[in-house]
Amino acid sequence: MKAGIFITGTDTEVGKTIVSAGLALCLRDRGIKVGVMKPVATGCYGAEERLISHDAAFLMEAAEGQFPPLHSPARFRNPLSPNVAAMLEKKEVNVDRILKSFRDLGKHYDYMIVEGIGGIMVPLKKDYYVANLIRDMKLPVIVVSHAGLGAINHALLTVDAAMIRGLEIKGIIFNRVAVSNYSLAELTNPKVIHDLSGVPILGSLPDIDDLQVESCSFGRLKDVFRERIQVDRILGDAFSKAVPKA
Repeated sequence: MKAGIFITGTDTEVGKTIVSAGLALCLRDRGIKVGVMKPVATGCYGAEERLISHDAAFLMEAAEGQFPPLHSPARFRNPLSPNVAAMLEKKEVNVDRILKSFRDLGKHYDYMIVEGIGGIMVPLKKDYYVANLIRDMKLPVIVVSHAGLGAINHALLTVDAAMIRGLEIKGIIFNRVAVSNYSLAELTNPKVIHDLSGVPILGSLPDIDDLQVESCSFGRLKDVFRERIQVDRILGDAFSKAVPKA
């Protein structure tokens, strides 16, 4: 099993790309050779034969990736569920190609970060979901969630779906959490989710003003991630001796 992590979310646009890039930046800072993948991307732009995903490009920039075709092997123009986008564009989500890309990329890196699409039960094709891809990659999972109203339901449903399928959950990261004037829900939900699920809370990230995915501007992401997220707990024993560069 390749050392790595799969970043999933409780919903779309919840911050999976930010968490994936933040982790990649921190691992590079520790001298770890890190590879990234956005196996399936929808809402891409550009020429049909060379569709570009903003999220995949952001991740590649964070990790200084060197093998573009392998980082995002399934790309679609329509911002829809992959199975629907594939049908409309007369393509397919080729799972064998995705898994081969994952294995080939893994040969070049010490640690792999794979960002999912949407949530854990997003269908990639008939009878094959993001959860199936996680299981086939044999990676543990980090769940990214918002912390406000509705977070308890969304997080517990995601955790339940993962556990039923035998997936290992490393923990939950909350994104876009207010640092002042926060709501009562934001204040209480993380502890409630931990108490009810038993899943570790790995930290929370605020909005970062100088971060822009579209222009690959990371701003203070690395420093904020390092301060607020339990990176050592994500890595486990395998990289416990890797220390940040001075």
